[in-house]
Amino acid sequence: MKLKKFNWQSLKRYMDPKAVDDMNIFLEKLPQNTNKTLLIITGVVWVSAAGLGLFTTVKIQEFSELSSQREESAALVPSVPQIKDKAVSPQEVASFVEELQETYKGLEIKGNSSNIVIRAKSTAQFGEFREAIGHVQNGGSGWRVNVDKLCIGKECKQFPLAVALKINRISVD
Repeated sequence: MKLKKFNWQSLKRYMDPKAVDDMNIFLEKLPQNTNKTLLIITGVVWVSAAGLGLFTTVKIQEFSELSSQREESAALVPSVPQIKDKAVSPQEVASFVEELQETYKGLEIKGNSSNIVIRAKSTAQFGEFREAIGHVQNGGSGWRVNVDKLCIGKECKQFPLAVALKINRISVD
């Protein structure tokens, strides 16, 4: 339906002040013009609609209270930092390995990427071996050193003392 073709004059009778009086007269004569069954059905529908409206209002209030409680509890939860391991740069490991080789000349020390391997040819070098591992543990700022492989004693094939250390840097996000 186009707006231009709509007859605006037909709405005039609904906007007339007398229209409210006509509606009032209609509602007053309604019980006489209809049967009781229809009035009962209408009453039940209106009561059901009112009950549904009341139920909806109560549930919306409960929901808004739960929502505000959820927001309050979410605000109380602290943000937990995540600790992640990041590989140490190979240049940093290489310079550290050179320092270790100068300090512990009796041990075979090799480093590649973020790994350091320390080996000793006899168990008599255990003290130096242990100190070299401790030196790596305290080596760099923020380093986290993990032991990948450790072999001490007769079970080791070529070197009686050998350790492979994995070095990562701790980052907190």
